[in-house]
Amino acid sequence: MNVSFFFEVLIGGLLAGVMYSLVALGFVLIYKASGVFNFAQGAMVFLAALTFVSLLERGVNFWLALGVTLAVMVVLGMAIERVVLRPLVNQPPITLFMATIGLTFVLEGLSQAVWGSQPHGLELGIADVPMQWLADSTGMFISQFDLIASGVAAVLVAALALFFQYTRVGRALRAVADDHQAALAVGIPLKNIWAIVWAVAGFVALVAGMLWGARNGVQYALTFIALKALPVLILGGFESILGAIVGGLIIGASEKLAEVYLGPMVGGGIESWFAYVIALLFLLVRPQGLFGEKIIDRV
Repeated sequence: MNVSFFFEVLIGGLLAGVMYSLVALGFVLIYKASGVFNFAQGAMVFLAALTFVSLLERGVNFWLALGVTLAVMVVLGMAIERVVLRPLVNQPPITLFMATIGLTFVLEGLSQAVWGSQPHGLELGIADVPMQWLADSTGMFISQFDLIASGVAAVLVAALALFFQYTRVGRALRAVADDHQAALAVGIPLKNIWAIVWAVAGFVALVAGMLWGARNGVQYALTFIALKALPVLILGGFESILGAIVGGLIIGASEKLAEVYLGPMVGGGIESWFAYVIALLFLLVRPQGLFGEKIIDRV
């Protein structure tokens, strides 16, 4: 086995895994704060990318387009919390889940009604070419775009993890995640915390939309990026930021290695579904995920 090629594939998978972690992080933040699995996160990613690229194509300055899109996503996140989540407080989890499924189709339709349904190319000024100095010194061909995009995603994930670990808002979020009623009893404004988390989820959707849009093009299929976050969440745990990171790395690396080394045995195309096989097997062993809390029902 060519060791250099193995590490090239492994590193490429890990870099993709960091970007999976970024998408999964949007799910984790909302689930931690409100117990809602936001199936509409993929549609939010699509809306953010489509809004940003459409503004660019209409001649808007890059930074102005970024600022406007950020404002749109933050306001959208807060509006979803106010209009969809808040009226359904204390409803069964399946009701909230179905509400986010409906929200998915609303956001997809709204995006295409406003900006059109044609695919777009998104250029961020980062060339998708191998890093020559790395290729010359190690023989590994690692994409410059993958490295920079994963670096941006890693910085954002780390910053959010530190924010929610060490700031006052972060401590309030952890308190809300542990026990809503207890958090209210000590004076934590539950609705404000939910609004902040949904706004942050909108910001995460923007960054994920820009990176994945530049990688795969801004098109309807971008909404399915959210589905790739599901195996990440199953492995890491739905309430763990660290789990989103570790789960993303495991999924990214395993699917790339499987595609290269197992794909030829089954005719290729294994990368698109191998992550779900891992998730299914993992559910049989540890349903709560690596960093999830084991639920014990007392009867």
